[in-house]
Amino acid sequence: MPGAPASASGGAADARTPRLTIGAVLTALRDDFPDVTISKIRFLESEGLVAPQRTPSGYRKFSRADVDRLRYVLTAQRDHYLPLRVIKEHLDALDRGLPVPGTGPAVPGPAVPGPDVPADGPAAGHRAAPAPAAPAAERPLPAEEFARAAGLEAGQLADCVQYGLLAPDADGRHPAGDLPIAQAAAGLARHGIEPRHLRVFRTGAEREAVLVEQLLAPVLRSRSEDARARAAEELAQLAGLSAQLHRALLEARLRDLLRP
Repeated sequence: MPGAPASASGGAADARTPRLTIGAVLTALRDDFPDVTISKIRFLESEGLVAPQRTPSGYRKFSRADVDRLRYVLTAQRDHYLPLRVIKEHLDALDRGLPVPGTGPAVPGPAVPGPDVPADGPAAGHRAAPAPAAPAAERPLPAEEFARAAGLEAGQLADCVQYGLLAPDADGRHPAGDLPIAQAAAGLARHGIEPRHLRVFRTGAEREAVLVEQLLAPVLRSRSEDARARAAEELAQLAGLSAQLHRALLEARLRDLLRP
C-alpha cells in the first residue's frame, strides 16, 4: 500500500484489516469529498484503483488503507485534474516503492492511519493533507476546464451535451462527478466512436436505473439509516452485476465477430 511504513507495525497491520462496508467508506470520505457516491467508489474499484475484499456472501469490506487509497485518487482528480490512467501509474509506482512519474503536479501519497484512528468509523484522523476550504470537487467546472480534464476537444464536449451524455448547468459548467463519463467518451472517440453513437449507452443506463429503482424503492424510502445503508450496498451490488453482464454480453458478441 502506498505510504505504508517500511517496517510492519501493529497499527499498519490493523489499517489493512477489512472491516468497513462501502456505506461506512462513503461516510468517511464525504466530509472531504461531498460529491463522492457509492457508484463512484464502485467505478474506481472496477478501474483497479482499489481492491476491497469480499465476504463469502459477496459484500465488500474495505480497510482503512483502502480508504486512504481512495482519498489519494479523489484528491488527485479534484485538485490536479489527473486522469485515472495517470493516477493509476502513480499508485503502481508507489506500490513498488518507486518515485511517482513526473506527469502532472505532485500529489501526496496515501498515508496509512495510525492505531489511534478507529477502524470502524470515519477516518477523521488520517494523515493525508486536509481538503482546501473550497475544493474543486464542490464546484462545477467551466466547459474549457472540464474538457481539458476529460481529454475532450471543445466540439466533442458539445456533441456529448447534444446527445444527452452530459448535462451542464445554466452557466455551461459541468459537475466534476461527470468526468468519468467524459473521459470514457474521449477514449471511445480516439477509436472512432463519436458521441452521437453513444446514445444507446445512455438509454440502456436509464432503463437499468429504472429497473433497479423499482426493486429497491421501498427500502430507499425508509428513514432508517441501517436500511438505507443496506440499500446503498445493494445498489452497488446491482450496479456491479449490471456492468458485469453488459461487459460479458458485449465481449461475447465481439468474439462472434472474430469467428471464421
